Amino acid sequence: MSATDAALEVITSRIRHAPARLGPGEDGLTLVCIDGPAGSGKTTLATRLSRRTGAHVVHMDDLYEGWSGLLGVSTRLHEQILVPMAAGEQGRYQRYDWHRGEFAEWVAVPRTPVLILEGCGAGSAVVQPHLGLLIWVSAPDDLRLRRGLERDGTQSEGHWRAFMADEQVLYARERTAERAHLRLDSWGRLDE
Repeated sequence: MSATDAALEVITSRIRHAPARLGPGEDGLTLVCIDGPAGSGKTTLATRLSRRTGAHVVHMDDLYEGWSGLLGVSTRLHEQILVPMAAGEQGRYQRYDWHRGEFAEWVAVPRTPVLILEGCGAGSAVVQPHLGLLIWVSAPDDLRLRRGLERDGTQSEGHWRAFMADEQVLYARERTAERAHLRLDSWGRLDE
């Protein structure tokens, strides 16, 4: 078994035993937040966990108001997803269309037994009352930037560097890495 597969086994087990705090009583969902700096491997991890658990995944990229939307995303997350789901209702959010540079359609968030929030800011303090499991994924800055530019193109380097600076502000304010239950490196291995 590879180190990544072993990590997935540990995480899947932790999800099964995590408290279901998002919603009232027996209708509560288990909220799993996968946070860490951009380009560290969060989306890959969320996809693998979703396949194993049947969890619905919300990508924080869809909630940011573009490249400069990181620092204010927790308000939208709280109002559009957490508040209604905590009341036992379905959440929904207005997806940001990165190509058009504006918010687009509303997207429903189903009440599946496990909900994964994936992306920078997913583990902000606003989720703490509802949190079942917080996973922190990290990677060296040069690797993250290289991955980002491979995905988004070299013309996005200025945006990436500004976003990385915003990440430092967010993570210092939220103390996300310190609050994480599990930590993984950029290759999906448990970092204990």
